[in-house]
Amino acid sequence: MAKKEESVKLLGFWISPFSRRVEMALKLKGVPYEYLEEELPKKSPLLLELNPVHKKVPVLVHCDKILSESHLILEYIDQTWSNNPILPQDPYEKAMARFWATFVDEQILPAGFMPLVKPEKGIEVAIEETRELIMFLEKEVTGKDFFGGKTIGFLDMVAGTMIPFCLARAWECMGIDMIPEEKFPGLNRWIKKLNEVEIVRECIPPKEKHIERMNKIIERTKCHLVNNCVTLKMSVVDTRE
Repeated sequence: MAKKEESVKLLGFWISPFSRRVEMALKLKGVPYEYLEEELPKKSPLLLELNPVHKKVPVLVHCDKILSESHLILEYIDQTWSNNPILPQDPYEKAMARFWATFVDEQILPAGFMPLVKPEKGIEVAIEETRELIMFLEKEVTGKDFFGGKTIGFLDMVAGTMIPFCLARAWECMGIDMIPEEKFPGLNRWIKKLNEVEIVRECIPPKEKHIERMNKIIERTKCHLVNNCVTLKMSVVDTRE
């Protein structure tokens, strides 16, 4: 088990769901840490030194150990500080939490921006395809307070930082009600529960400032798409680099 006096540093970016989820884990565990804000898309010499492979946030530095990739960092934190477990203890439940967390970042994240980046598909078609994916999470959380049960856990941190406090704000900017309560009662109840958790509230980017930033990125993206200048990289939420 780690000692409190050991040095813990986190390199992150204020609107990044990837670094915000790591902050949640550290706060849940009660681990003192030094937060170092990156000014992305500019990359500091320290970030390039600590993460030369991916050159992205988050980066966790625990004494002389350097870790990147948010899922791996969450697991490291959970195994290093044993209080307030993040991952389930049951092997099957642990595997499924990892499965759905990967599903959120690798499938729901890119699908959530299809109405913007692939307008030729038709906005309604793109919305329905995204809702079909989100419905899997609706079924997983139905009848529970959190994905992790009675308290927040690994999947709550991953899905929570990505869907209600990131993607949903982008959908608001696009004028899309992606997860209406009548279609997703479980997820909407879960979002309300998340908002009641102090460490979650402490890690949510300020909404007005966040939406202002997203609006600028979305407008810039629309201009690029109209002029066929660039292919959109997930700059709205891929705030790791």
